Amino acid sequence: MKSGFLVINKPKGITSHDVVSIIRKKFGIKKVGHAGTLDPFATGVLVVGINKATRLLEFFQNEKKTYYVKAELGIITDTFDIEGKIQERNEVSQQQISNLKNTCFSFVGEYLQVPPAYSAKKYNGKKLYEYAREGKIINLPPKKVNIYQIANFSQEGREFSFYVEVSSGTYIRSLIMDIGYALGCGAVTKELCRIKSGKFELKDSILLEEASLGKILKMDEALDLPYVKINNGQQAIKGQQIYKDNIIEFSNFNKNDYVKIYDEKQSFLGIGRAEKKSTFLKTLLKEEERNDRIVKIYKILYEVT
Repeated sequence: MKSGFLVINKPKGITSHDVVSIIRKKFGIKKVGHAGTLDPFATGVLVVGINKATRLLEFFQNEKKTYYVKAELGIITDTFDIEGKIQERNEVSQQQISNLKNTCFSFVGEYLQVPPAYSAKKYNGKKLYEYAREGKIINLPPKKVNIYQIANFSQEGREFSFYVEVSSGTYIRSLIMDIGYALGCGAVTKELCRIKSGKFELKDSILLEEASLGKILKMDEALDLPYVKINNGQQAIKGQQIYKDNIIEFSNFNKNDYVKIYDEKQSFLGIGRAEKKSTFLKTLLKEEERNDRIVKIYKILYEVT
């Protein structure tokens, strides 16, 4: 069974874990995982790793995300989305409607955000929504998130929508709720779609029912990382480190960057972490007597014999 990534357009009404379970069953394999949970209420880009690619999902989890969100003022629910139990219906004044756009844009930048009680974030090994369903509301401390930009803002009375680019771990439902609190009338998310996760956009995704071996992206092609090509690949990888004399080709990288490692036959061997800058390596290649360590092995993606 090949290893790689699927970029799924998650449908509404199922969890990210449900997507993983469906793909496991469809392909008949156990090693399947995803990068970046999407609520059942939400749709859009979900990166799924197959077999050895599950070991590389961490490189996607901390990427920036972009969402399209549609919301409405004056409604507060327990889940912060329209499918939750309505807790308040508030009057919305003309002034609040007039102040909405400026209030939304005031959230651009860093701010402290509290995760929704109904979310997949874990506390003591258990998901928050599992506690909430038992009637136990866990209030976690706020976390610093970054709203990089808000674009294509649209408003029609109490309803509004926009595109928003955020740091990993940002809850758009919480953002909408915070906008509502700032205005004093509350707000609720009505539609939510992740349109971009790292380099992958909605146009790159496939429907869940379209998932097939032919749609799997190669591990190395999915990763936007610099690279080194080495000789004596198996032995170098087995030794957990790559020296100057092992390297036969490389792209630009900085110290501590992750790099893709290839052998002379262009086979993808794994991921390493640079201990020197590529500019230093260029200088070092002119000094025959020195053989400094350049890359330390981080993840090996094949069996070392």
